[in-house]
Amino acid sequence: MRYVILFSAIVMVTGTVEAAVKTEVLEYKHGDVVLQGYIAYDDATDAKRPGVLVVHQWRGLGDYEKRRARQLAERGYVALAADIYGKGVRPKNTQEARAQATKYRSDRQLMRERAQAGLATLKAHPLCDPERTAAIGYCFGGGVVLELARSGADLKGVVSFHGNLDTPDPSDAKNIKASIAVMHGADDPHVPTEQVLAFQKEMRDAGVDWMFTAFGGAVHSFTDSGAGNDPSRGSAYNAKADRRSWEIMKVFFEEVLK
Repeated sequence: MRYVILFSAIVMVTGTVEAAVKTEVLEYKHGDVVLQGYIAYDDATDAKRPGVLVVHQWRGLGDYEKRRARQLAERGYVALAADIYGKGVRPKNTQEARAQATKYRSDRQLMRERAQAGLATLKAHPLCDPERTAAIGYCFGGGVVLELARSGADLKGVVSFHGNLDTPDPSDAKNIKASIAVMHGADDPHVPTEQVLAFQKEMRDAGVDWMFTAFGGAVHSFTDSGAGNDPSRGSAYNAKADRRSWEIMKVFFEEVLK
């Protein structure tokens, strides 16, 4: 699959001269489909550094993922918030989001290829060390980065935050090169215990380097402050789980991206 990278002219700069986080809207392609991502990096140095791909939840690339990309840039990474759906495809409501997510969950090869296009774009960035890359994803995106790992992508680490864990062919886990970290809401009704156990068996059977952290009292979307505060709805923000999972990710990346 050929990937074409088109750099946008839209640039925003925040921070100080010593540690300036520069952000750009970045267009790239998967086949004939134009995708519109968002890249962030500290431009105080031109030294190559590890890269992190960030994959969005089911509403598509938005402010949340862009904020996470900037946070990663502040920690010294090149971070690309990828676009799985395509330029201008940003669901406006739950019905549209479900339709888009289902399209890719029903076609895991297409899902993987869209994620691979983002990864190729990240690795091609002049500040990214292509030998030290990782991927994180939220909800829908958590499932996407796990599928990216199962595709055999050359990654050092993958972190799924409250993502789905299922896959059509668990034997694909034999292709995984990355270390895997899953951040899971222990009370997430969208990822039942059966799916958790199947995922853990999949990792064991394939001999993957993996870790699984379940946060008590947390449900789906526990890192998203826009998800509300009512766990009975199945999706809600949990400040402790958000903070703790991010700290675990930081330590994980310090190990696998060193």
